[in-house]
Amino acid sequence: MKKITISLLLLLCIQSVLPAQRKERTEKPALHGKHWMAITGKPLGATAGAMIFQQGGNAIDAACAMLGATSTMWDVLSWGGETQALIYNPNTGKVIGINALGVAPTGATPEFFKDKGMKHPPEYGPLAAVTPGTPGGLMHMLAEYGTMSLAEVLAPAMEMARGYPIEAQAANSIEKYREEIEQWPYSREVFFTHPGEERVAPHPGEIFRQHDLLNTLEKLVKTEAQALANGSSRKEAIYAAYDRFYKGDIAREFVRGCQEQGGLITLEDLANWKVLTEEPVTTNYKGIDVFKLTSWVQGPVMLQALNMLENLDLKSMGYNSSRYIHAIYQVMNMSFADRDFYYGDPYFPPEEPILGLLSKEYAKSRVKEIDWEANDPNVKPGNPYLYQAGDNPFIDLLKKWEGSAVDPARQTPEWEEQFKKDFHAGTTTIQAADAEGWVVSVTPSGGWIPACIAGRTGIGMSQRMQSFVLDARQNPYNVLEPGKRPRATLTPSIALKNGQPYISFAVQGGDTQDQNLLQFFLNMVEFDMTVQEAVEAANINSFQLHNSFGEHEIKPGELLLREDIRQDSTIAPTLERMGYKLKYESHTSGPINAIFFDWQNGSMWGGSSNYGEDYGIGW
Repeated sequence: MKKITISLLLLLCIQSVLPAQRKERTEKPALHGKHWMAITGKPLGATAGAMIFQQGGNAIDAACAMLGATSTMWDVLSWGGETQALIYNPNTGKVIGINALGVAPTGATPEFFKDKGMKHPPEYGPLAAVTPGTPGGLMHMLAEYGTMSLAEVLAPAMEMARGYPIEAQAANSIEKYREEIEQWPYSREVFFTHPGEERVAPHPGEIFRQHDLLNTLEKLVKTEAQALANGSSRKEAIYAAYDRFYKGDIAREFVRGCQEQGGLITLEDLANWKVLTEEPVTTNYKGIDVFKLTSWVQGPVMLQALNMLENLDLKSMGYNSSRYIHAIYQVMNMSFADRDFYYGDPYFPPEEPILGLLSKEYAKSRVKEIDWEANDPNVKPGNPYLYQAGDNPFIDLLKKWEGSAVDPARQTPEWEEQFKKDFHAGTTTIQAADAEGWVVSVTPSGGWIPACIAGRTGIGMSQRMQSFVLDARQNPYNVLEPGKRPRATLTPSIALKNGQPYISFAVQGGDTQDQNLLQFFLNMVEFDMTVQEAVEAANINSFQLHNSFGEHEIKPGELLLREDIRQDSTIAPTLERMGYKLKYESHTSGPINAIFFDWQNGSMWGGSSNYGEDYGIGW
């Protein structure tokens, strides 16, 4: 008996000094692949990527096929939306950025919308549209980094345009937004497959056909074929199709259909727009280089947050302890306050203070502002100009800056539902990687249901103009101006370790994107989760930042937690005492899609959240 007791005591002592081992069952299995990995927002979209891989395409080819397929499926985006991507090039060992975000059209000025009594550009309709970026982004990526023809990578999308069984999510969205769609004749014709019936939208599983879109895609493919027949190279032929879209008959019909319905986009707007290849911004977190697109999206907020969190011992706090949640919430709020004041299109003056924002010293100064006993409902932007050359040109606006907190009297159940929908505004994500070493992370969006279709192109126009502000007091870097890109929420991510791909990851969900990606990254790096555990793990969301959609309002102190946190008798009461207003949902992870590169075993692990309809295939 004495020996047994000693053995038990020794076992308990050993367990007390060993790090906690997570043995969490996941609802979905991790994906495994040696040759390639294709993950996106819908099973049919992932299948399109797998088809291209099986035909010998590389990760760029597969990503373009998934982009075309998901756009055709209205997977919370369409062909008239915007595409932003990070690509790891194994031949150079570099990460590059792709900027295919549309711009504000001619005539889109603050005065134009203010004269209509609007505080922001509208949420839906032709006046919400920036120029389409996804067609150009797809063709640019394919021409520069792919190996296949446009005809080959668009084949799945074209087959779907001929008719595919529509998913319940898209079909039910059409029915939900029938009143909005009713306003636009070309949208009615496409979406209302049962006019005059009680349900005008397609039924889930119904074969949904898009003849005008198919005609547009066929024009692109025919242009490529003609160019090849005339002796053009693969790249030249793809760019010939690009020119037909932005400068030819497709452009003319797009503009006609847009303007007929009250939109502002001109032929010159389309002809002058172009895809930009950029150098991404980056920071190093404990030996891991994390890459993001720069200030025309919200991506740098994650890098700012990592710079701050590097000064804290997160692991000792414990995963999702009250102290950990408080730390993450406060750091995110400071990062997003900077986003709300300093982020905008870097191709328009004034120049964003990105060097100061990503300064490690700036991060240290911000961490010192945290009140560890209570939430600060009045977090303001900092002054990154103290950590880079130059003076802050908007110091007076900064001193007067206030968040647009919502009036409590307006918070009816209907308002809450709309705010939540706007805040979590969906998109899709695309993750692709191959054995050669190409890695692609894409967060395309725009033109989601209810979309206003531009004439006989079959293309739903973007709604991204609503992310501009009309008043410099809200964000002097993101004031609407013709030719300018709105500061978007879309944020693909790639991380390298020891100079090699470590994780490729992205998530849909509007202003929650970099909140969820930050926690996913920490789940893997700080808490040793597998990629599938990390994409399913419980995240928190802050609403103490300006909504990028709708009325751009802010809800100080509101905190979203996953339902199972209620089971802990200490966390919720502690957070409430600190001034948090708690909300709960059954899933709070994203949905996140990711690829982890297992260099020790020469394989890839794919992760896709148990939240939503995201899906992946590996081989």
